[in-house]
Amino acid sequence: MFRAAVRSGKSVSSSIMTFELNSIRAFVGAKNYTVSRSFYRDLGFEEKVLSDSLSLFQAGALGFYLQDYNNKEWLENTMLFLEVKDVQKRFKDVKALELDKKYAEIKIMPIKNEDWGDVFYIIDPAGVLLHIAQFSAEPT
Repeated sequence: MFRAAVRSGKSVSSSIMTFELNSIRAFVGAKNYTVSRSFYRDLGFEEKVLSDSLSLFQAGALGFYLQDYNNKEWLENTMLFLEVKDVQKRFKDVKALELDKKYAEIKIMPIKNEDWGDVFYIIDPAGVLLHIAQFSAEPT
């Protein structure tokens, strides 16, 4: 059940909104829909084609929608945060795929240690920034 209101950055209980969520999914655009679909499949997501211009990409119960929509400003300001259990292993797995050889547009950046945990970044073929991270402690 989702019951929250925000005051000064803090979550507080409220009777204003009460509903159950099955999922929250972002919409991600693509400069070249065919290339982006291939990239996300290669990265390990399962694709469920919903229409000629929309697919659901999933990893287990989590997922996002990839749509055939190209808006440079929006694409280059879109970010997805993917929390993993072992960021070191995931980084090695991604590097082993050699995606940067198959997709000239992408960038895979090395792992950085942040105050909150470890993260590496991938810029997808459309310019979308993926944060692949592991928290050192449960986020607050």
